[in-house]
Amino acid sequence: MKMVSYKKLWHLLIDKEMSKADLKRATGISSSTLASLVAEKNVSLDVLLKICAALDCNFSDMMDAVPNEEVTKRKKGADESASDHLRSSYK
Repeated sequence: MKMVSYKKLWHLLIDKEMSKADLKRATGISSSTLASLVAEKNVSLDVLLKICAALDCNFSDMMDAVPNEEVTKRKKGADESASDHLRSSYK
């Protein structure tokens, strides 16, 4: 089964010199919706259309369908990195 990846969206924001907070303001999406995007969870078509309108882009410019294993591997690596950072903070 394929999963959604918003990696292209984050690169697009960088290219447009926008932060995630800027995206939130430009689209009117909620903090929880932004958190879902960051976590690579599914969001509504309405949200995706708002982002396309705000960034003047198409779906293919901001997202990909990737194998489930690729998303899981990326999330696991990010979780391990965050755990390492937290452990080093307490030393």
